[in-house]
Amino acid sequence: MKGLELAKKYYLECGKEVLEKQFSDIFEYLAIGLIGSGSECYGFDDELSKDHDFEPGFCIFLPDEDIVDEKRAFDLERAYNKLPKEFLGYKRNIISPAGLKRHGVFRASQYFLDRIGSKDGKLSIQNWLTIPDYILSELTNGEIFKDEHGLLLNIRNNLMNMPEDILFKKLAGNLFIMHQAGIYNYPRLIERKELGASKLALNEYINATMRVIFLLNRTYMPYYKWSFKALRLLPGLSILAEILDYLLNSENSLDNYTNKIEMIDNINTLIIEELKRQEISLLDSKDLDKIAYHINERIKDIDIRNLDILISIQ
Repeated sequence: MKGLELAKKYYLECGKEVLEKQFSDIFEYLAIGLIGSGSECYGFDDELSKDHDFEPGFCIFLPDEDIVDEKRAFDLERAYNKLPKEFLGYKRNIISPAGLKRHGVFRASQYFLDRIGSKDGKLSIQNWLTIPDYILSELTNGEIFKDEHGLLLNIRNNLMNMPEDILFKKLAGNLFIMHQAGIYNYPRLIERKELGASKLALNEYINATMRVIFLLNRTYMPYYKWSFKALRLLPGLSILAEILDYLLNSENSLDNYTNKIEMIDNINTLIIEELKRQEISLLDSKDLDKIAYHINERIKDIDIRNLDILISIQ
């Protein structure tokens, strides 16, 4: 059984009735679901995932104290801890993994403040450009089982609606890295027979390319562990996942150099076509560095436009 399905069943069969009866005064204000860093929050968990941090559990998000005060929050915590310690053959963890709590009761505003410096998901320019994509991915993944007042949904919607200027800045920076690492540095390092450094350049190119693909799909690239799995499921440009996988895992040798350069050119062509299709790039060019600066110049906010083109590179 997948962890997300287990969490939902555990809530519906063990948690829902308890919460409705014991907390009828605040039940409508609670947002309940499962989001976070675990593979189960993406639906990526498998049999290997069950050897650590796998348990029946869900998240209860509370509004601020003017609606649910600290006493009721404490009561909720106690009620959650009293839920069955075993469900469908799976046992709950007694100690949170690495001291971090993945399930249980959270004050929504504090939960998001601790992770992104914003209580409501409205980010400053600085935050948009510096918060790692995998953090934003973890805050917008999973499933919300219940949220009548939009407590969690409103915050997540704010995070999913990346401003166009920020999108352009992130695209510009990563396109520039694609050019620098894949078009410029990789061939020169191969010619110098610096095979170790050439592999690092190739890795930089692949990472930047993947970030561009996720951005063009208007979603966030997850933690590297799940990046390829998530890439294969994207609606747009997922076809590139296997090519990027080949670039990463095939022999990095002088004999394979021409083949890899051809693949990089093909990848870049598809990226450029998609940038044009979405009318992000209006430039008739095959040079990624020129396209990067062109997109940067299309940024409307002069303060964002004038920031270093690589400001958002993680």
